[in-house]
Amino acid sequence: MSGRSPRVVALGGGHGLAATLSALRGITSDITAIVTVADNGGSSGRLREEFPIFPPGDLRMALAALCSDDEWGRSWAEIMQYRFASDGALDGHAVGNLLLAALWNKGEDPVAGLDRVGALLKVIGRVLPMSKEPLDIEATFTNSTGRFIVKGQVQVATAKGRLESLRLHPENPAAREESLAAIEDADWIVMGPGSWFSSVLPHLLVPEQRQALINSKAKKFLILNLDSASTAGQNFNSGEYAGYTPLEHINILYQYAPGLHFDYVFADESLISQEDEIMANLSSTGGELVVADLRDNAALIHHNSKKLTSLFAHIASKNLFG
Repeated sequence: MSGRSPRVVALGGGHGLAATLSALRGITSDITAIVTVADNGGSSGRLREEFPIFPPGDLRMALAALCSDDEWGRSWAEIMQYRFASDGALDGHAVGNLLLAALWNKGEDPVAGLDRVGALLKVIGRVLPMSKEPLDIEATFTNSTGRFIVKGQVQVATAKGRLESLRLHPENPAAREESLAAIEDADWIVMGPGSWFSSVLPHLLVPEQRQALINSKAKKFLILNLDSASTAGQNFNSGEYAGYTPLEHINILYQYAPGLHFDYVFADESLISQEDEIMANLSSTGGELVVADLRDNAALIHHNSKKLTSLFAHIASKNLFG
């Protein structure tokens, strides 16, 4: 295996996954993105109300992140991300969302539609949905007033309380065979960053996929959010609630996949105050905590893709595949 680039599977959704994909493409062209499919907000939510399709938004963002680095790929990625601004029904819709909705509405298999758009953008790698069918996410939280239930990816991401349980509808959805095959063949598996309850944990609620991740011999990476402990509970202007520490995020993840262990956990240097606690938590599983400056100084709520690329490249230089 020496001398080749790693085969990588990255799981998540939204801006977090897009940042990870942008970083990984700097070290390999063999990337499979597995994307959450429970979004109910914005353009995706409106399209789901009208058509029985996957929410296209997170899938579109993953495709754009993997577009070819030439004039053709960059120009098409820009078009895919373009949002209409009007006083009519198209207001807020992204062109890429409408393109994917059109392909799926005409009866094309969801993955075939994604592959077709991927070919148009000349993407590096492949983008796949997390399950065979569109999903909804529901969670039970508790706060000072008691227990409450919220439904919908947007609502779960912004709910302020302690997570009691998280579930998908329909429950125990089937995974895509393409995703399971990619996980089995992977040298690296990467999860995070992103909204923990609505973009990261849902991947562990698909039974076949969760077991495939646990069984995989790949090196496993977990990228912690930047702001879990540093923004007094609010993720700057993103609207997502972040009232959990990094260590709590790790422990919640293990609750849903007790047999899943990570070889590397990436944490931004702003979380250094919790370094000892995280290291103690990882010591029982043999995982390594990697602390570095990962924040994008121009967009403080996001990871900097180039900084992540540098970190991944350092590990890739050791040829730690599989």
